[in-house]
Amino acid sequence: MDRTIQLISAALLRVELSSDERKTIIEKQLQRLSEKEDKTDNVEIPAGLEWFNTSGPLSFKSNLQGKLVVLDFFTYCCINCMHILPDLEALEEKYSVEDGVVVVGVHSAKFENEKVSANIKNAILRYNIHHPVVNDHDAVMWNDLNIQCWPTLLIVGPSGEPILSIIGEGHRDILFEVVQLSLDHFKSKLSPQSLPVVALKDSLVDSPLLYPGKVTTNPEGTLLAVSDTGHNRVIIVALDGVVQHCIGGPETGFNDGLYQEARFHSPQGLCWAQDVIYVADTENHAIRKIDLKEKRVTTIAGTGEQGVDWYGAGRGTEQVISSPWDVVLGPPNEDVLFIAMAGTHQLWGLFLSDGHWLKAVSHDAGICMNYAGSGKEENRNNSYPRKAGFAQPSGLALAPQEPFNCMFVADSESSSIRRVAFKDGAVKNVVGGEMDPMNLFAYGDSDGKGLEARLQHPLGVAWDHSKLLFVADSYNHKIKMIDPEERYCATYAGTGEPGKGGDDEHILKAQFNEPGGLAISPCGCKIYVADTNNHTIRCIDIKTSTVTELKVVLPPVTSVDSKPSAPKKVKTMLPKHASPTTVEGLSVGLDGSVTLVLDVSLPPESYLTEGAPSAWQIFIPGSEPQAVMSTTRLESLSNPLPSYTWTPPPDAQLPVTLQVESTLYYCLTSGVCKRQVLGYSVPVTRQEGAPQDVKVELSHQVLEDS
Repeated sequence: MDRTIQLISAALLRVELSSDERKTIIEKQLQRLSEKEDKTDNVEIPAGLEWFNTSGPLSFKSNLQGKLVVLDFFTYCCINCMHILPDLEALEEKYSVEDGVVVVGVHSAKFENEKVSANIKNAILRYNIHHPVVNDHDAVMWNDLNIQCWPTLLIVGPSGEPILSIIGEGHRDILFEVVQLSLDHFKSKLSPQSLPVVALKDSLVDSPLLYPGKVTTNPEGTLLAVSDTGHNRVIIVALDGVVQHCIGGPETGFNDGLYQEARFHSPQGLCWAQDVIYVADTENHAIRKIDLKEKRVTTIAGTGEQGVDWYGAGRGTEQVISSPWDVVLGPPNEDVLFIAMAGTHQLWGLFLSDGHWLKAVSHDAGICMNYAGSGKEENRNNSYPRKAGFAQPSGLALAPQEPFNCMFVADSESSSIRRVAFKDGAVKNVVGGEMDPMNLFAYGDSDGKGLEARLQHPLGVAWDHSKLLFVADSYNHKIKMIDPEERYCATYAGTGEPGKGGDDEHILKAQFNEPGGLAISPCGCKIYVADTNNHTIRCIDIKTSTVTELKVVLPPVTSVDSKPSAPKKVKTMLPKHASPTTVEGLSVGLDGSVTLVLDVSLPPESYLTEGAPSAWQIFIPGSEPQAVMSTTRLESLSNPLPSYTWTPPPDAQLPVTLQVESTLYYCLTSGVCKRQVLGYSVPVTRQEGAPQDVKVELSHQVLEDS
């Protein structure tokens, strides 16, 4: 990417520009590219990299030729990268691959742990990323294209020519403007060719928990609350693992109401106080309250939209906030809910009743505002709390007794543990990190004192009655223990290798996989671990130094609170502008049935791609399509032919049209893998005297060059 593109891109992001002024800049850049003869800086994706959400590699010399490509340079720990995912999803909803627009994630890791493909795969599933992603593990593309920071979007033309880059978050309008003007400019060069997309989410297996982020206990220690993040719910579990209540989920939403009506979006931090559980509803950018007596969820802070306010002081549901990751009740009378505001790199407080802040400043109940942190992503310690800098704080723990009287913070992006004094708000280092506040790359896995200790993206902290602090050292796959008086940190549990082994063995032989949260039982005898990528809760017995898995058991849906998942809306497989092939209408007897047979022949010696989600479905189209046969995987196209028999119900309003669709992923003998979508429209009517059972074969020959 040449210097001119960088300068033009920077000019495009100036806040004072009007839409017309931006349009002029974009059009001039497109014209400059048209007149440019030197193509040596055209983008190419190196061979040999690992791909996700696709059955094979993508290349600007083959399947990406004729596409307008948005390259999203990201690293999965980065909160700002998470913030632009809704922008990319909106872009993909507006423009399909057949329209000529493709989003490709380029994962260029910050941490060593993030270079591992298995961990990237888990992140793609956690964040529900549907577009293709390539693991740029050695940052080859990052360096070749002179990318400077995460996130960066690079828009690339149909011949691989870099057009413009967009750095940072909050630029959705500019992204859409660049894409639309580029589509208009390159209209004659665009290709409707589909891509060999294979959704990773189809590989997920059912489990009671999906990427649980945090865990806490009730004051008595008899129940656990778990943020079942991947299922978008909070569950309450007895110590034997039996689920007592499901609150929210499984689909995302932002709804208050009774347990069965409430909806969350990737909840994380939990704080249990008597008959209330406070929830950091991360991707709804809100704080929710679960009333255990009324079995009701209400929103107490945030609007459901991401905010860009670094100060606050608005009232609860009128105050915008950004990606809250953890919550904890603070002194003097547990009337302030402290919030790890990962999205703005700060700590905030929500007054649950009238109270006093630093320097005895009084605030009314409901006020939500910044407590510490400038909003700059830094590892800056300071006696003045709002001059300190945090880097994606993700875990909080209180140590109210002297000589501590502070809040410990897992500051994930600086790979450090910090402390904030309640007396005056002073922010100090405990362990990890660097003296240089701008160095956010001081990470590793070393025991030691103060700055000698090394952590790697810690996400959780828990305070023990014995005056020890436990840390979920997430990217080292360990639990660490800190003596805060000595500022000494040592490995407590975990081998450091990701996995799930070591149950019933010594804690140093146990394996974890990116643990995200911790809770210590009120008796101080157990540590509960949200073992995120293992989709489970692990229990450490402090006395015996052993680890066991808490086997979570979901009782029948009638005995828990969440409604069963609503029937999935039927979504057509066909490209936006494609129409199904209409076949001759069928008439069946009054009590008759229709058997639909899918007879598709692939090119000679070609085969369905193993593991790819080839599938077919049948539905009745309309403003609210009705499923006849839900999406069903196709493992084979022969022996026998795929078929489905439909008997119209007695009250069916006939005539009716059945739409049959299939998506096929297949590979040719040359090694090239392709995707093809087929659609048929089958009119059906009921007629007295017509055959009772009617069979129709939907035949298609796939050509090698199709």
